[in-house]
Amino acid sequence: MSRRSSRPRQTSATSTRIAPVTPASPCPCGLSATYADCCGRLHAGAAAPTCEALMRSRYAAFVVQDAAYLLRTWHPDTRPPVIDFDPAMRWVRLEILATTDGSAFHTTGTVTFRAHYTDNGRPDSLHEQSRFVRHEGAWVYSAAVFAD
Repeated sequence: MSRRSSRPRQTSATSTRIAPVTPASPCPCGLSATYADCCGRLHAGAAAPTCEALMRSRYAAFVVQDAAYLLRTWHPDTRPPVIDFDPAMRWVRLEILATTDGSAFHTTGTVTFRAHYTDNGRPDSLHEQSRFVRHEGAWVYSAAVFAD
């Protein structure tokens, strides 16, 4: 996911408070494990075995606002200098629609997904095909093509 906000930060009385993600919470990426056993392991330093696992962990990093992880897993040639989280956005659900390559036996891969969110309480979604490459032995996010 490459969502970075360039619009001015606004807060809204209509935005709802979301319970913080804890190690025992269901993982925000949508798999059946807890955050600690799923994406939390990757956020703590474990390597993503596939580009889909990296995609899921990057989505979860947006949910928990882990900018350091997002920057660490972004290819240096396309990485922004900072991540600007929009306080009015709440990521609510991830759908993986398709993957190509991206296993331990590949050097590139793609993940097509739809990430559902609310912006100032209004539901919307981001439909994207993310490209991943191996960089210094690890999967990193490289670029995206927005599907709609």
